[in-house]
Amino acid sequence: MVIADLKKTTEQKMDKSVQAFKADLGKVRTGRAHTGLLDHVVVDYYGTPTPINQAAKVILLDARTIGVTPFDKKLIPTIEKGIRESDLGLNPVTSGDTIRLPMPSLTEERRKELVKVVRHEAENARVAIRNLRRDAIHHLKDALKKHEVSENDERRAQDDVQKMTDRHVADIDRLLQEKEKELMAV
Repeated sequence: MVIADLKKTTEQKMDKSVQAFKADLGKVRTGRAHTGLLDHVVVDYYGTPTPINQAAKVILLDARTIGVTPFDKKLIPTIEKGIRESDLGLNPVTSGDTIRLPMPSLTEERRKELVKVVRHEAENARVAIRNLRRDAIHHLKDALKKHEVSENDERRAQDDVQKMTDRHVADIDRLLQEKEKELMAV
């Protein structure tokens, strides 16, 4: 049926938007160390751009320090360069065959900037979900014009799409509040 397929694909796309927002939030650092910070850092592994977690072992040494141990010791300078050139603002320190990444503490001003960035990302995610709602409703109206669905079915499907939208926007708001609280905690 047209409506069931439309609702299913819209739900899946909205879920993907929420997951993408969640991934974006994971990239915003909060002063505490976690290995996920380095997930998007890419290093030159013998001529091939490779994610750092595939070229080295990434572990937490303590609450504020990440340890990176390359699988090949010749990669230490390359990994250091990749971390320095990333947008994380981290300064790697090499001790033996382990690269230590101490997390600098965040200033109040930097915390407020990060909150603004997170709010902007949340608004982008909300807009994406609203665009999906608009597209779904447009398809429903086209189906009604082509007499593929009845007016009652179209109206019910619009209500369902709106409920889906409200639920996903609420998920984004909840994730945003959690991240803001995490960022502002000293």
